[in-house]
Amino acid sequence: MSDVLGYKGKRVIVSGCFSGMGEATAKMLVDLGAEVHGFDFKESAVPMASFTQIDLRDPATIEAAVAKVGGKVDALFNCAGLPGGGGFPPMDVMKVNFLGTRHLTEQVVPLMGDKGAIVSIASTGGLGWSRRIPTHMQLMMTKGFQGGLEWCEANMDQVSEGYAFSKEAVILWTQFMGAQLIKKGIRINCSLPSPTQTPMMKTFHETSGKEVVDAAAEPLGRYTTPEEQAGPLVLINSDLASVVNGIVMPVDGGFMGGLATGQVDISKMMGGQKQGA
Repeated sequence: MSDVLGYKGKRVIVSGCFSGMGEATAKMLVDLGAEVHGFDFKESAVPMASFTQIDLRDPATIEAAVAKVGGKVDALFNCAGLPGGGGFPPMDVMKVNFLGTRHLTEQVVPLMGDKGAIVSIASTGGLGWSRRIPTHMQLMMTKGFQGGLEWCEANMDQVSEGYAFSKEAVILWTQFMGAQLIKKGIRINCSLPSPTQTPMMKTFHETSGKEVVDAAAEPLGRYTTPEEQAGPLVLINSDLASVVNGIVMPVDGGFMGGLATGQVDISKMMGGQKQGA
């Protein structure tokens, strides 16, 4: 296979490599010749250069894992996440989906040189971000894991069940940091997956309702696979996307376009949380 994506010999970190999109991403990167270092709460079966167990709710484990990898890191894939809707405590969801993800990224950035790349998985469930930018900017201004945690604990009315707000935060953080990290030659982007057949789907069906989730799978008419979501993540962190920065990339089979042009029935989604990943 030709190395048009430029991963051969690159050192990359994949958080959330145990299952779903993260596992598919790690497998793809191994196949492309990257030196892959995986982080997850559960041990991964992917044959990577190393695996380290972490808990994104615990900043000490994040710091230890990054220190263990050491050296130069070329790319970071933030694929770990928890569903919301009451399946997990709201603050656990917030810690894993945003606070821990941000802390991990902040630990990895000093190991990156020019042409470093970061991508995170957000969700169509975070589409409400534009309606509360001032609130999210308060969170963006907090320092470190603890600072963010204290803000969230003081604003539980905003955090709510955790999922939508955490994904909104990832989207705004991506855009906010894009304008800053690029000055160091580092790019940061995020994706918005439509419903994907991962282990999380059972929780989404139980908490949001299958009809609501199915509505977010239009106009494609089916759930995507983890591999279909991994491909765009790998592409956006590759050498081919060298000036793609600060974007929120729908990977949704046309959902966003259908929504904007009135071809997706939004009324079917109004009864539950719009959680797309």
